[in-house]
Amino acid sequence: MTEQMVAEPRGLAERLAGVLAEVRSGSAERELAGERPRDVLDRLRGTGFLTLRVPREHGGAGASLREVFEALVEVARAESSVAQALRAHLAYVEGLRFAPEGPARAGAFDLIAGGAVIGNAITEPSGAAAGDFAGLATTFTPDGDGWTISGTKFYSTGTLYADHVWVWGVTDAGVPASALIPLDRPGITVVDDWDGFGQRASGSGTTHFDRTPATAAEVVVAGTEAPPRLAIGAFLQLFLTAVVVGNLEAASDDARALLRGRTRGITHGAADLPRHDPVLLQQVGDIAAKTYAARAIVLDAASLLDDVDARLHAGELDGAAAQEAGRRVAEAKISVDRLALEAATALFEVGGASATRTGANLDRHWRNIRTLASHNSTRLKARVIGDHVVNGTELPDNTYF
Repeated sequence: MTEQMVAEPRGLAERLAGVLAEVRSGSAERELAGERPRDVLDRLRGTGFLTLRVPREHGGAGASLREVFEALVEVARAESSVAQALRAHLAYVEGLRFAPEGPARAGAFDLIAGGAVIGNAITEPSGAAAGDFAGLATTFTPDGDGWTISGTKFYSTGTLYADHVWVWGVTDAGVPASALIPLDRPGITVVDDWDGFGQRASGSGTTHFDRTPATAAEVVVAGTEAPPRLAIGAFLQLFLTAVVVGNLEAASDDARALLRGRTRGITHGAADLPRHDPVLLQQVGDIAAKTYAARAIVLDAASLLDDVDARLHAGELDGAAAQEAGRRVAEAKISVDRLALEAATALFEVGGASATRTGANLDRHWRNIRTLASHNSTRLKARVIGDHVVNGTELPDNTYF
């Protein structure tokens, strides 16, 4: 464990700024060339970002959720795919904080504090509904003193860059089970086959398990260690929205740079230089305003989750407060997605036809935001919220809220 990894959250901003400034300068070119930013993730290990939520007694910073989301937005602003690729890692840490004290919990925290990156193998290309863990086809089969795991996963975001994988499946009795195992175990094959038009380097492809061994200590059968669903669901959803905000901030940065760099005006424009044209200035200002609003919405929701987190750990959280948190995170997604998609489209009004050139790669902002926003249906969430505020119907009991 390095001294950098256990430093205070306030020192993270300075370390991240140095790393991310260099990362940001080559992000568009890497995406255009189809590079996989493994070196970016390796550099993030040394900043302390991956251990922000690890408790101090286990070598982390014990940071607040607001601090985590503030840092996450900056990472996404510089390298959007890497930010998303770390979702499973940070979610695993979040769930681990609710695990009972003992050697397994301490060992996992030590692993993460030592620099390990966690990927995921949860969702499947099957007919099971998203979020239906009991309907998973991946099997955990008893084998001597341990288990073997067999199945195929898709949307294995981050696993391409990880050291360990968090895999979910079911036992022969149909009971959900999970395990955290090293990716160099026999029978694991990670395939870089994500072909979405956005978040291209997020590593959201396929992971195969073919009788992969797992020890009894590594496997958790549901019911023996279940963190409060709210602690994971709301975190996972706000995470994606924060990555959207990072993309939006990158688009706003590019809008300013684009207008400053334009030297060729148009005959019926209002100024000789585009940077003095009031119409174009209004467009850049509108993008900046949407960016500020989106960031404020996410950080306000993060502060609410901090309050919920404290009450959960104190055993004082009631159902109404839990519903409020899920609702606010869902509302944040609905609002931020709309703001971000509008702003990323408006970027092309600032640059004109030259902004659509492949070499500029400015379309990556819209593509990334659209891909992230598509993870969950905004309309379905809005319908649920409407039913909640009008009829008092409880939010669904799943990790989408």
